[in-house]
Amino acid sequence: MLKVLFVAAEAVPFIKTGGLADVIGSLPKELVKEGVDARVILPKYSEIPSHYREIMVPVHTMEVPVGWRRQYCGIEKMEYQGITFYFVDNEYYFKRKGLYGHFDDGERFAYFCRAVLEVLPHIGFAPDILHCHDWHAAAIPVMLAAHYRHAYPDLRTVLTIHNLLYQGVFAREVLGDLLSLGNDYFAEDKLEFFGSVNYMKGGLVYADRLTTVSPTYAQEIQTPYFGEKLDGLLRDRSKDLYGIVNGLDYDVYNPRIDDCIAVPYTWRSIGRKCKNKMKLQEHVGLPVRSDVPVVAIISRLVAAKGLDLVAHVIEEMLASDIQLIVLGTGEERYEGMFRLAAHRYPDKVSANIFFGEDLAHKIYAGADVFLMPSCFEPCGIGQLIALRYGTLPVVRETGGLKDTVQPYNEYTGEGNGFTFANYNAHDMLHTLQRALAIYPQTDIWERIVRNAMRSDYSWCQSAQQYHELYQQLV
Repeated sequence: MLKVLFVAAEAVPFIKTGGLADVIGSLPKELVKEGVDARVILPKYSEIPSHYREIMVPVHTMEVPVGWRRQYCGIEKMEYQGITFYFVDNEYYFKRKGLYGHFDDGERFAYFCRAVLEVLPHIGFAPDILHCHDWHAAAIPVMLAAHYRHAYPDLRTVLTIHNLLYQGVFAREVLGDLLSLGNDYFAEDKLEFFGSVNYMKGGLVYADRLTTVSPTYAQEIQTPYFGEKLDGLLRDRSKDLYGIVNGLDYDVYNPRIDDCIAVPYTWRSIGRKCKNKMKLQEHVGLPVRSDVPVVAIISRLVAAKGLDLVAHVIEEMLASDIQLIVLGTGEERYEGMFRLAAHRYPDKVSANIFFGEDLAHKIYAGADVFLMPSCFEPCGIGQLIALRYGTLPVVRETGGLKDTVQPYNEYTGEGNGFTFANYNAHDMLHTLQRALAIYPQTDIWERIVRNAMRSDYSWCQSAQQYHELYQQLV
């Protein structure tokens, strides 16, 4: 049986800051169904809820070299939903508030990468492949080549880029001081990056295969605009780079069995969706009207999510007979924009400047349109959830949005949403207005809703593609 160890900085249900955690919590479960022995190793953060930490079982303790230091390492494990999770325990590095953004992140994740390679002989599991995720685990392929190839001659590595914007760039001194690498690694074809050391770049150079989270994003990051100064390297490695779209955990996001929503429904009973809409309107304090289209934004409120486009045309948007429900936090200017809109249009706008999973489910089930006009989007999860709940996405054609939302074609009846190509506020507005013009045509709208709900973005197909990729390496 093929053995794969996922190495990541976060995973649902233990600790989460973004979509990476959803992937690590979901993909191994689907790989197990494919016949892969997939396990996960994470840092043991103090912020992991105590009811999980209390049932972790000690496996081994040792010291791990971090440059000239010898640091304590405890390994603990537990099973969750049939998956074995290992946790690297070191309170000096991981007993802190927040996962990232500390002054010594370069040292913390150099330690984590080294610890993973050091503990392999002691956990009763000898993986064929280390599947490393984002910059936090990207030093592993480098360390494997430099320090451990004699110990693990057949071990192979895959590095997945979840967002190329975050690369782990640190001062030149980390090369020897933390990674125990000589100056020959400070080279343009290795880890050197404009006078600094780049962990992500090291992983991109040394991993056996590279993946990212959608086919379109795999193409985009080979261009200067999206490549974050690594596009040349990615073009050089294009034959080893695969775009595999993220899936959605259909056990968690399922309107047929969702406890958070008022009325369960499926694509065969989409008439029930309107009852969720009216309950949602009541819940957020908007007039209860079945005839008005509800537009939802569930997002981090930051420019990269296209909210500068919304800012340009929000008055024109609200001139239409719509209701707008916003959920999320972020930059003060966007939080203020939506609060002001809710104050000026209390019958049209509900601004929920926080994040709550329960309300998110209610909005996905109750809204008619999901607006996600991102500037860039490696994969995106919001549009996948919206499709699952029959809330039609209006998105920009970038990254995973382009791969998962097919524009409605009025001649063939195909499509599961509405899209626009140019990063332009009025292009977005016109696309939204096109959707709103179709909304009163109930037969057509319901056909598109059924198309959306029958779109398959579960992990099944993606897991098969990962399995095939692993098999190339062993």
